Amino acid sequence: MKKLVNIAFAYLFFGIGMGAFYREFTKFNDFQGTTMLSIVHTHTIVLGFIFTIILLIMEKNFTISNYKHYKKGIIIYNIGVISTIVIMVVRGVMQVLAIDLGGATHAISGMAGMGHIVLTIGLIFVFKMIKHGVINNNNEHLNL
Repeated sequence: MKKLVNIAFAYLFFGIGMGAFYREFTKFNDFQGTTMLSIVHTHTIVLGFIFTIILLIMEKNFTISNYKHYKKGIIIYNIGVISTIVIMVVRGVMQVLAIDLGGATHAISGMAGMGHIVLTIGLIFVFKMIKHGVINNNNEHLNL
């Protein structure tokens, strides 16, 4: 559980930092318009912090860490979140600085898609571990 608390704190800290970075970076570059940076803060807080807090609650109530693929699921989910957020930051910085990478823009879109795929696989693992924890918890109560 301590690892989940530390992961949640890291996402919260990074999410708040990204909100400040977005505000100051766009102001410093006198950027007016929409940029991917505007949603990094929210994505980091929701997908990182809030979701990890939900996992912490699930662990406390249903001991989801007993699921055989728990560690793998947490790692895959976090890789998906981090890779998605990194690509969002890269694209947002490119938008603010008006960097045109030509064909490389498609590569960035492809990497963003891969991040979302890994995130989805992680969510499947997480859902399976929650389901496993809930079913096992219900069976324990039935045996009393």
